[in-house]
Amino acid sequence: MDEFVFVSGRLCLDLAGTRLWRRSLHTELLNSPDDMRRWVRQAELLDDPGPVDARAFERLRRLREAVYTLATSWPPGDHPDADVGEVLAEVNEAARLPLPKHQLEVSGRLTRTGSVDEVLGAVARDTVDLLSSAHFARMRECANPDCTRLFVDLSHSGARRWCGMAECGNKHKAASYRRRKKKQATVEAAV
Repeated sequence: MDEFVFVSGRLCLDLAGTRLWRRSLHTELLNSPDDMRRWVRQAELLDDPGPVDARAFERLRRLREAVYTLATSWPPGDHPDADVGEVLAEVNEAARLPLPKHQLEVSGRLTRTGSVDEVLGAVARDTVDLLSSAHFARMRECANPDCTRLFVDLSHSGARRWCGMAECGNKHKAASYRRRKKKQATVEAAV
């Protein structure tokens, strides 16, 4: 069973989404090196991340926070604060790391190999690519006021509001339906 969701349209934003409800409940999905291993596999970055120690785990969480900081404060404007410059340097440094190695076997099976460095390199390059591309203008935060998940709206209309229907969209639709039904019942009772 997959425990992580990949609804953001970008690897870097899916990683940023492993810390939920940043304004209220502060739910952490990456609590251990084993969680990191599962995320890496579910993100299809590496087939087997191998051993992950506490240092590698903290490097990924630090990069995740840098991605979120940049995505929510980009572009920095004429007078960027020191935090933006610091996290940009961290992302740029990670973007110089190697990428996972992909090989196609005769059977048609794709194998993805590498280490924590390759995971960090892939996430950081995706961040750099997003921030420097036209897709950044279509990045949104979920319309659920409690949700802080970011996503790239690649819909034709450009009107996507929710990080994902299962996470926030259906909850909003169900709440709206209940409000309409309650209002309708109140009107009918008054008649």
